[in-house]
Amino acid sequence: MSQPHRERKRTIGIFRPSSVDVPGMRELDSIETIGVVGAGTMGNGIAQVAASQGYDVIMRDIEESFLEDGFAAIEDSLSRFVAKDAMTQDEADHIVASIAGTTALEDLAGADLVIEAAVEEMAVKQDVFADLDDIVDEDVVLATNTSTLSITSIAAATDRPQLVVGLHFMNPVPIMDGVEVVVGEKTAADTVSLAHAVAEDLGKETWESEDKPGFVTNRILIPWINEGIRAYDEGVATKRDIDRGMKLGTNVPMGPLELADHVGLDICLEASRTLHDELGDRYKPAYLLKRKVEAGDLGKKSGQGFYEYD
Repeated sequence: MSQPHRERKRTIGIFRPSSVDVPGMRELDSIETIGVVGAGTMGNGIAQVAASQGYDVIMRDIEESFLEDGFAAIEDSLSRFVAKDAMTQDEADHIVASIAGTTALEDLAGADLVIEAAVEEMAVKQDVFADLDDIVDEDVVLATNTSTLSITSIAAATDRPQLVVGLHFMNPVPIMDGVEVVVGEKTAADTVSLAHAVAEDLGKETWESEDKPGFVTNRILIPWINEGIRAYDEGVATKRDIDRGMKLGTNVPMGPLELADHVGLDICLEASRTLHDELGDRYKPAYLLKRKVEAGDLGKKSGQGFYEYD
């Protein structure tokens, strides 16, 4: 049997769009099937968490091999919970069985909510949202997991901008407790409330951000990572001492270089470039970050970043 829904812990922010309500919009109790676009690190994590909380999930990616990798990651993640006696093998098997994989976006037609977790490129996201706008029912909320891109620009690709919202999960999704709810220019208040409620029903705590570059988390996190990389490149300290100093000195679980490896250096670079374009030179990517990505050293996912991984 699936794990029971966790007690909700609502943390509503202060920002509210001008559109007050959306008559006929689906409420939390009517959401049974969640569509997830993307089977990568974030997509498969979101699918796992949603299925763990009793939802039926349709996970879509563009190639069968990507879906296979996504399911393999979910099974590996669940095996760790089983090994720690956090769930039984039967519960893990039920979670996997609750997720259907597909390469056809049209298969999300019956979803009651869709969360997009495709690559961090505006053109790709706009194409996905334009297609979803034609596929799903007109009262379905479309959420994006983007970490830096404009919710308003993504929503503009649809005829339902009032039903488009940011649901920015943290990596790794099954472990991290937080979800950032991002409010676009035309996102309705009811949509924002539903986004908080869905995230909380998935066992997460939420905070809210306006649709500004980087939102709350990456606006602050990316320059922290960049400065850690610069300090290493300029010989301030060894990479291990930089990470150790930040962990012991500021009580964070990972230092900037270790965290960059876990996030993916290519993702850090893309986020840094987006913020640099929007906010100027204080967000200029560190030279060593660009050099590592050009060399194919992307962090944990490639086996080599600032550290080596099995």
